[in-house]
Amino acid sequence: MNDVLGGGSTTHLFAAQQANRYDRQSIIRAYQEATGANLIVMMDQVFSHGVTLLQELLVDCRPDKPLHVLLSTPGGDGEVAVRLVRAMQARCSELVIIIPDMAKSAGTIMCLGANRILMGPSSDLGPVDPQFPINGRLVGAKEIQQAVEDAEKRIAAAPDTFPLYATLLADVNMLMVEQARSAMDRSYSLIEEALECSGMSSSDASTLVEKLKGPLIDEAKYHGATIGPHAARDLGLPIELCDSDSQEWQLIWALWTRYFHLGVWPNGAAIVYEGAKASQVHFNTP
Repeated sequence: MNDVLGGGSTTHLFAAQQANRYDRQSIIRAYQEATGANLIVMMDQVFSHGVTLLQELLVDCRPDKPLHVLLSTPGGDGEVAVRLVRAMQARCSELVIIIPDMAKSAGTIMCLGANRILMGPSSDLGPVDPQFPINGRLVGAKEIQQAVEDAEKRIAAAPDTFPLYATLLADVNMLMVEQARSAMDRSYSLIEEALECSGMSSSDASTLVEKLKGPLIDEAKYHGATIGPHAARDLGLPIELCDSDSQEWQLIWALWTRYFHLGVWPNGAAIVYEGAKASQVHFNTP
């Protein structure tokens, strides 16, 4: 009877209200039984509030077992990404990040700290471009820099256009521009720090950074540029392309579709931090 009620001493109404949560957690437990690993889920922008929410999921994770992390994120703060990776690596024997859809920017930094990265054919990583929240949406540091530099050139060529560009860039101030520049300069170090979190030596991490900094930072023209599993593997990342018919991937896909139905990003309706026991699901309101 406890299974029907959600696995604990709950009322029928509470169990009904939490039925979807119990359904997702039953899939998480089935995945753990099939793989022998702990499984947690993070679907959110990468900012400091997520550190505590993620730590809540790690409390019951045995450090002598692998930790699998189902991750979906548009990115955020690379500094926080490294903190999250350090926290996860401290609670496992091996860190495996699973990407059913996308892990962009700071999410890609998190992947760099994993021992293995599991991707499907349509899974996607992206350029490491620090992001800043502006008017409810994330804007890449490189995009801020490029917009300001382009405006400066156009105003220099045609001073009478100043009011136009002042209006277009009204939400960007000099402090934000300097923060964007500093964040871009720090990107190389963040990539190296994340790689070292996986246990890679400093010399090996430095060598791989030299290979990654072009595709992930310098040559990336657009924040939303795609880096699929084959391209990521060619860069030297520990990519494993999952068999879509395997039990492991079928469970992951069953779980992902339930979160997708909740309305996870890009529309940002739901923020999810969930494991077999702990569960935090928050819904953004307009």
